Amino acid sequence: MSTHRYLGSGATKAGLVSRPKAWALGVMACVVVQVSTAQTLDLLQVWERARQADPQMAAAQASRATAQALRQQADSVWRPAVMASATGGAMSMQSRMTGAEFSTPSMPSTTGVNFNTSINHGTTGRWALQARQPLYNPERDAQRQQLGVGAQAAGWQADLQQQQLMLTTVQRYLDVVVADKRWQVLRQQLQAVERAHTEAKDRYALGDAPITDTHEAAARARGLQAQVSAAESERSVARAVLADSIGGASDALKLLTPGSMGDVRLPTLEEAMAAARTGNAGLLLQSAQVQSSLQEASKHTVKAAPTVDAVAAWGRDHLSGQGDYGSASTTQSQQMLGVTLNVPLYTGGWRDGKWREALGQVDKANAELEMAQRQVQQQVRATWLALHTGPVRVQALQDALTASAARLDATRLGRQVGDRTTLELLAAENDHAAAELALLQSRADLLMARLRLDALQGQLSERSLQDANAGLIAAQPDSASNR
Repeated sequence: MSTHRYLGSGATKAGLVSRPKAWALGVMACVVVQVSTAQTLDLLQVWERARQADPQMAAAQASRATAQALRQQADSVWRPAVMASATGGAMSMQSRMTGAEFSTPSMPSTTGVNFNTSINHGTTGRWALQARQPLYNPERDAQRQQLGVGAQAAGWQADLQQQQLMLTTVQRYLDVVVADKRWQVLRQQLQAVERAHTEAKDRYALGDAPITDTHEAAARARGLQAQVSAAESERSVARAVLADSIGGASDALKLLTPGSMGDVRLPTLEEAMAAARTGNAGLLLQSAQVQSSLQEASKHTVKAAPTVDAVAAWGRDHLSGQGDYGSASTTQSQQMLGVTLNVPLYTGGWRDGKWREALGQVDKANAELEMAQRQVQQQVRATWLALHTGPVRVQALQDALTASAARLDATRLGRQVGDRTTLELLAAENDHAAAELALLQSRADLLMARLRLDALQGQLSERSLQDANAGLIAAQPDSASNR
């Protein structure tokens, strides 16, 4: 009776209900905060952040700025140059002339005349203005072409750096996905083995299982504990590397996992090879080095030695002050418009030495280009084969995962009824975990191979990332509690 009155009391009943509600609301609030801090990012979002935070992208932008500066220099090579100069200071001058002839309209001519002039510590002023327009200069023309090639090379360098950053960003993304999955699967496997260990001890206590089952499960659990610890360290490192690249916190990253690529149209091997020969940024960069070396060699040939310039000059010199003969001043003005021809007759072997040096650089650049072409061809062939065999391998691993899951369920059931041993159950758990990781790694490798082929052909762009991003799926929740 008293209990009924106790429960019927409105104030007391409200107190009993309000506390659990408050506690539940507090737990829900914590969960919401944790979920909100774990931000889900796809490839495009990670790439956008990497573009803003990674120093490699800043290097690519600097290369593009360099390309623009080189184009500006190439355009200015054949433009006229104008130089202005001015000088002021103190100056002394002594001028002596003997044996001169002197005459005026009112006086007869007189020979043996001497003229003496001096200025001691006078003030001087000098200014000059000169304009020069190259008319014929093979070395300057080679320099213009060399600068143009350098501008193209700087642009290709920027493209190469951007493509490398794209590949690196995707690889870092997938490294985190795989590391998270490995850590999750190993934790699940450890929990399953610990349950098997507990069950083996209970069965041994009842006399239903040998002590070897207990020892086997304990040994497997200790080994998995070490693997989980190593996987957790690997996961932390992978997350820190990605976080540094995108300027974010590693613990607040929730990523998508690679799924099936679907039907993707791939080029033939011949098409991929041809596209790589004409579009690979590394090969274009190496070809630019060959062209630059050729232009450097042409700057030091005999044909490039003579130069012809149109020259216009204006100038004035003035000096005044006190000298040995009293106050004196002198003023000279010059105006000149003409053509200048310069022909080096002897350079002591310097020009010939520079020409031979440049020819050696040409041979070196050609050899490096050939090596780069072979490397790219090998990479294209290997990547193309990986893309064609990858889907078959992924499907085989998917079937193996399905089969391992069925085997694990059957082994669990058999272990419960006594038809399977603890060792067989542990082996089935291990095979299923390995199948899960192998499938995810194979899908990640296939996605990277597709992007690498685009990069080798010089076609890697944000469109490539969009296609790759379309194949990502949400990660499966931790199902350790369901095993």
